[in-house]
Amino acid sequence: MCDHDGLTVGETKTTYISAGSNLGDRKEHLTIAIDKLSKTPDIEVVNVSSLYETEPWGMKDQPDFLNCVIKIKTTSAPERLLIVLKAIEKSIGRKESNERWGQREIDLDIIIYGCEVIDSPELTIPHPRLAERCFVLEPLSDLCPDLVVPGLDLSVKHILKGCSDSRSVKLNNKDWLF
Repeated sequence: MCDHDGLTVGETKTTYISAGSNLGDRKEHLTIAIDKLSKTPDIEVVNVSSLYETEPWGMKDQPDFLNCVIKIKTTSAPERLLIVLKAIEKSIGRKESNERWGQREIDLDIIIYGCEVIDSPELTIPHPRLAERCFVLEPLSDLCPDLVVPGLDLSVKHILKGCSDSRSVKLNNKDWLF
């Protein structure tokens, strides 16, 4: 079940993007990504969560991340949105790598796309590890604690409360962008 934030109006989808950076000027990389998203046709940046300092996931021998979640409205298909996100990552300096969970200038992931549940070779929505990652759930909860996540049928705050991720997620800056 999906609440009002996930309903479609015509073809417009409320979508949540997770953003993280742990190389270089992390805050600047996130700001540039949000700016590029806002200048993309068919995408409107609606809101951005607080900024969080988080321990790395997977590989521990790397700098901490800054993470946030971006709420957008878009008429782009999810596959096109993924292409846009990958192009933004590349423009900020992210290199193609086979190293999973490694350090990066920017990482952009579609977390939720309207009320849709998608499971294709190219794209899984909601993000398959959403319920395991406090560094995504905490900023997502800033924006929509009562949103019922499609396919999980639980609210963001309920999933966050039950999340077993023990990595540190600390508020870095509440009003960092606006």
